[in-house]
Amino acid sequence: MFKYFGDIINEWLLSLGINEATSIIITDYTALLLVFILAIIVFLITKKIIVHFVKLVVNKSKTNWDDILAEKKVFNRLAYLAPAIVINLLSPLVLPNYPVTSGFIQLVLNVYIVIIALSFFSSFLKAINQIYQKFEIAKSKPIKGYIQIILILLYVIGGIFIISILIGKSPTALLVGLGTVSAVLILVFKDSILGLVGGIQLSANEMVKIGDWISMPKYGADGNVIDITLTTVKVQNWDKTITTVPTYALVTDYFKNWRGMEESGGRRIKRSINIDMQSVKFCTPEMLERYKKYQFVSKYVDLRDKEISEYNAKHKVDNSVLVNGRRQTNFGIFREYLKSFLSNNPRINMDMTFLVRHLQPTEYGIPIEIYVFSKNQEWAIYEDLQADIFDHIIAIIPHFDLKIFQNPSGADFKKAFEK
Repeated sequence: MFKYFGDIINEWLLSLGINEATSIIITDYTALLLVFILAIIVFLITKKIIVHFVKLVVNKSKTNWDDILAEKKVFNRLAYLAPAIVINLLSPLVLPNYPVTSGFIQLVLNVYIVIIALSFFSSFLKAINQIYQKFEIAKSKPIKGYIQIILILLYVIGGIFIISILIGKSPTALLVGLGTVSAVLILVFKDSILGLVGGIQLSANEMVKIGDWISMPKYGADGNVIDITLTTVKVQNWDKTITTVPTYALVTDYFKNWRGMEESGGRRIKRSINIDMQSVKFCTPEMLERYKKYQFVSKYVDLRDKEISEYNAKHKVDNSVLVNGRRQTNFGIFREYLKSFLSNNPRINMDMTFLVRHLQPTEYGIPIEIYVFSKNQEWAIYEDLQADIFDHIIAIIPHFDLKIFQNPSGADFKKAFEK
């Protein structure tokens, strides 16, 4: 076929007055162009056949691993080998008298095949990792790290093959040559190599990205990441100073990334205040009547009082002794007040953890802890909200006949001596 078209083109060129030598060169390279066009057609046909076959298998299969292979386009990578095969078979036939051109085409094809092979194995290994993550064992024994190591080795080996093809030497000779200078290279480029490995791990595991708020006390870093390079990560601290952290340090050392908090829709408020245990007591009728006037607990106190009264009446409890039966305490009502007060605050995220709890009593009193989340994560607004909440709590505590515990100050001792 190529000879037939070549003869037609050659006769046409000769009829135009082009000399025979030039006509033969143009005819041969036109035939090469036809080979490339044929390779593209074969590629499109092969890709369509493979895609159709993969869809057929995926639709009929009940397992999900083939869906993942199709999603990662593992089989589609094989279609890219078709044009290389066509060009490899036909180019020597159309250019038998052009060894330089044939050699160059063969060189490019060999590099192209190595790249396609790397692309295929990369997609295949990523699909294997995703399939493995579907199993329960993946939670305790992940293989992502091993997959990444294999990928790095594959890329290194692929790079060696590509270099050996380009310089026309055996990969074995290239490996031996690299082995003799590897110690020097590691010594000279130690930071770069560590940074490269650290950067790959940071990127692959999405540990840090530009804009993240990270805290790394060892390096004095507490702020937003503004730049990530091969060897360093720049952090702009809240005082606008810049801290430079080695990239590999983020892999080998401890740091805290606040991205999860920022993406969660809330920022935790976890703070407690100590109550003097001697101020905790049963409520008297006078105290209950006073508490019923407090908006956030009026309904609770009223309902609870009726419930307890019915219980005590049913069990014929002697109310002259407070120990008998059931009683409300000022501390319990205060805790309910805090719950109602916080739940009515529009700046509190009620879709996240919401707790008002007692902690273990200590020599400093009994702590009552607020464990809630602010809707706004911005530092200044978050701190304002915390301050507003505890301003109110400190001011309201005496209204429940409770006392805040604090160590005695000079003024306390002065009052004691004056008495």
